[in-house]
Parts: sequence; C-alpha cells; structure tokens
Amino acid sequence: MSAALTAAALLLTGLAAGPAVAHGAPGSPVSRAAACGPEGHQTNRSAACTAAKAAGTATEHWDNVRLPDVAGRDREKVPDGKLCSGGLAKFRGLDLARPDWPVTTLRTGVELTFTYRTTIPHKGTFRWYVTRPGYDPSQPLAWSDLSERPFLTATDPPVVDGSYRMRGKLPTGLSGRHLVYAIWQNSSTPDTYYSCSDVILESAPAAGARAATSRPATTTASSTRPSGGTGEPVTGIGSSDGAPDLADRSTVAVTGGSGNALLSLLLAALLVVALGLPVGLWLRARRARDRRRPGAATH
Repeated sequence: MSAALTAAALLLTGLAAGPAVAHGAPGSPVSRAAACGPEGHQTNRSAACTAAKAAGTATEHWDNVRLPDVAGRDREKVPDGKLCSGGLAKFRGLDLARPDWPVTTLRTGVELTFTYRTTIPHKGTFRWYVTRPGYDPSQPLAWSDLSERPFLTATDPPVVDGSYRMRGKLPTGLSGRHLVYAIWQNSSTPDTYYSCSDVILESAPAAGARAATSRPATTTASSTRPSGGTGEPVTGIGSSDGAPDLADRSTVAVTGGSGNALLSLLLAALLVVALGLPVGLWLRARRARDRRRPGAATH
C-alpha cells in the first residue's frame, strides 16, 4: 500500500509541475538559444554565443525561455529590449544587440517549412513575426521593430522527428539581416515561450530564371554549417523539404533530350517535303517534252 501511495504522490507532483515540462525552441530558422545550447555547438565558435554565456545566460536550458500566465498579453509582460529573453534574467544574454549572432538564410515570398524543436510536445498556438524594413541588429529589439501581424500562425501543428512543422511565407520586400520572432502560447499549460532567430532574407528568383538554378538545399537546422570561418551556421536557400520545385522539373522536361529529338525529326520531314516538290515537277515537265518530240512513242 505504501508503494502505491508513493507512486500516486509522484504522479500528482508531476501533474502539478505540468507547466515546467513543456519545452521547445525554433530549429529552423535556428533560434539564438538553440544555436548557443549544447546541441547547437556554437558556444565556443560564435562570439555572440560566448558573450551571451558570459552575461549569465543558461545556455543549457535553451528550451525553457518561458513565462507563465501571460494569456496573450505579451507586450504587457515582456518589456522592450528584453524580447529574446522573455524578460528573464537568466537568459539576458540573448538580448545582446549585436550583428554576429548565428544566422539562417531564407527566401521571401516562397513557401517554407518552419520547425520548432520540442523536448516534450504540448498543445498550443505558434505566432511567427518578422522585423520591419530598416531593422538595425545593433539596437535592442523592441516590439515596434516587429510586424504588426504574424506572417504565420499555426495551432497544434504536427510533430515530425521531434519538431513541430508548419508551412508559411515570409513577406516580400524584405532583404538583408532581419530577425524572426516566435511566440508559442501553450493551451495545455499556462506557459508562453519566446525566441529570436537571426536571418538573412533574399528574394526568390524570377520564374523565368528558375530553370538555371541548381537543386535547392534545405532550410532546416539539419543543414546548418559554419560559414566563412566565423562559426555562424548558415542554412541553404529554397524549398525546406529539399526537393526541387515542380516548376523546375517541368522546365527541364521541355528543354531536355526528348524534346530535341522530336524537333530534329520534324525538321527532317520538312526538308524531305521541300526537296521532293521541285524534283517531282521537273520529272513531269520532262515527260511532257518527250511526248511532244517527233517519233516519240505513245502509250
């Protein structure tokens, strides 16, 4: 009986501590906390991560930048200049205003897959924002730096390979260094999570130029790699599923070898017809002259 009571007490304790077990952070585009955490391997290679850790950031708790009982009042609960840390002192290093945070390169105006790594899944709604034109990464992030409305909202998206996956488009008209801000408001717990992902935005190529591009790389965190010796992870551009667009495949099919062979056959047929017509006319004229000559045989 005592063992059963102990097990029940442990279960009740776990239920009471429910809000503490809902953890996560963006994997693509990779968040500052995730990039500087143990799985990001950037603490000793990124100057920004080193500075964040020196400022007292608990990088080992990369998935725990959360506040309880916010209930959608994000702008009231999280002050300007402290958006990346959620206003939490133990994550204050994530708010450092500097232009050398690990970065992900993304294209605007095309559908991408955004992933949010979760150590324990929970129900909730994700809201993704992006900074406005003129954003300055050397200045502390304020709410006024972000778009008024999220460019992507998703409620209870599917979890695939340990990450929530959701599709969305970054707005066109943005380029260069920007920041993607994600808010995950749990519905199964009272917690809300905050994160900053540094990105470089590029415009998608024009439709007519797509056939000349190579197969796009992935934009997920699995393709993260150091760039230029700076230790900043940079992911590829294009379809985040790693597959060529249908438009690319259809263009290749039209200009491929089978199309050239068909064109060659058509030209050959036209050449035969063009050469055969004057030869036939010449033969008919010659026969008519032979019939008119004296002594010509008649048939």
